[in-house]
Amino acid sequence: MLALALAVAGALAAYLVLRRQPPPTVRGSPTVEFTPKPPPAPPKQPGVFWPTYGYDPQRTRAVASRLRPPFKRLWTFHGRALLEFPPVVGYGRVYVTNFGGRLFSLDARTGRARWTYRSYRCGWASPALAAHVVYETFIGNAECHSRFRDGELVALSALSGRLLWLRKLGPTESSPLVANGDVYVGDWTGRIYAYDARTGRVRWTADTDGAVKGSIALAGNRLYVGTYAGSVYSLDARSGRRLWRDGGHGSLYSSPAVAYDRVYIGSLDGGVYAFGASTGTLRWSEPTGGYVYASPAVWHGLVLVGSYDHDFYAFDAATGAVRWRFRADAPISGAASVIGDIVYFSSFDERTYALAAASGRLLATWPDGKYSPAVSDPKHLYLVGLGRLYALGER
Repeated sequence: MLALALAVAGALAAYLVLRRQPPPTVRGSPTVEFTPKPPPAPPKQPGVFWPTYGYDPQRTRAVASRLRPPFKRLWTFHGRALLEFPPVVGYGRVYVTNFGGRLFSLDARTGRARWTYRSYRCGWASPALAAHVVYETFIGNAECHSRFRDGELVALSALSGRLLWLRKLGPTESSPLVANGDVYVGDWTGRIYAYDARTGRVRWTADTDGAVKGSIALAGNRLYVGTYAGSVYSLDARSGRRLWRDGGHGSLYSSPAVAYDRVYIGSLDGGVYAFGASTGTLRWSEPTGGYVYASPAVWHGLVLVGSYDHDFYAFDAATGAVRWRFRADAPISGAASVIGDIVYFSSFDERTYALAAASGRLLATWPDGKYSPAVSDPKHLYLVGLGRLYALGER
């Protein structure tokens, strides 16, 4: 998600793009470069329930769960600034970063802050957890009154908040991806970095054709990322070597989701796209009536994503056909999460919705939230409001 001031400028730019060149409708095949099996479950880290932005390395944003509304509120944390990105959950803690660049470690039982890290930059990303370390990126920007204009990636002890290492890079709002002993992030210079997760040493870098504003996804030994120049890249995770690139798709802020041997991503040109994960071939595309900043969720053969046209869509993952849509009261900018069989998303009227993921039937709403609203552990739904984080439990 963008900050509020950038959202206004982005809306105008996206409107002009939509007026000039609407995305094509390309219908996909259920048999060509499509494997109708569920995405593999990520390996479990002991004590970690929601380790990264998008839940798993593929960024599918879907987790098996028995949690269902109605909920009761257990505690509320006041984040002292906008909470634009969702937390991660593990080791009895909830880790969340506010817009002003403070990373908080909260007691999952009480919501009390155990430690705080101040970056003196803005916080426009979710952290990631691995091996009792929390990783986070920060961006120097005037919007949070930072005097810096660079970016940084930090590794902190998940228990104490002690700084383990820090690396400077270009301005970045890319949520870290931790896998196979490496940390992957991108920045506004268009560079992708792989750092050693233990030491912070740079393993490799790779350049793309435009600013990287979303987060990187991983499936097997392949990385996937979109750029603001409108290209989708696949890179070898071990070396950074380019495997394929496909361009000409508007500006991509959305982070990709990888499932069924496809790569799904939204664009400012208003389209939602699916590419073959191995070849990069465009397998389907479907326009919406507004630009798509949101990152897709993938669940049971559906691609679930909201648009600035006020509609939340469920696309057939194989063909791109619209299976259902739900009309919200305002534009939708943030990514959804599927928890159990319920999909949660928020809209710009500061309301969070819970829908039956299979049908789009409305189950519940809450009068807070604007961007990416929900993560969970086995007993709690953590609902992200504008400046508050709520821990909810079943009644």
